[in-house]
Amino acid sequence: MTAQPIVPGDLFARAQTIAGLRTLADFLETNPAVPVREYGAEYTVFPRADDDPTERAEIDRIAAALGETVTDDTGRGGHYRVSKTFGRITYSAVHVSARQQAAHQAHMSYAPAFHIGDTAAA
Repeated sequence: MTAQPIVPGDLFARAQTIAGLRTLADFLETNPAVPVREYGAEYTVFPRADDDPTERAEIDRIAAALGETVTDDTGRGGHYRVSKTFGRITYSAVHVSARQQAAHQAHMSYAPAFHIGDTAAA
């Protein structure tokens, strides 16, 4: 399995994300009156590739870096994912198969046909 190359834009986005998380943590620590979510939060990433095997390999690579095991629910129509919790913050990497994406898009293509009327006007 080969790692996907890191491009300069990815490095910039990574540095900005890490700096933003540190700034947020510092802000929350010095401002105890500002609420946080009681049960924490989740930071989710999705691999960017053109095919399922490459995206699954990226999830496998992330799982190895996290020291966690991949959960494969694709046989039941679910996703291929890995997660690790740091305190009350969970980092997750998720692969949604092309088949599942197509099924979702097909399902959502019917959404414009359904409108809930304005019951206040009735």
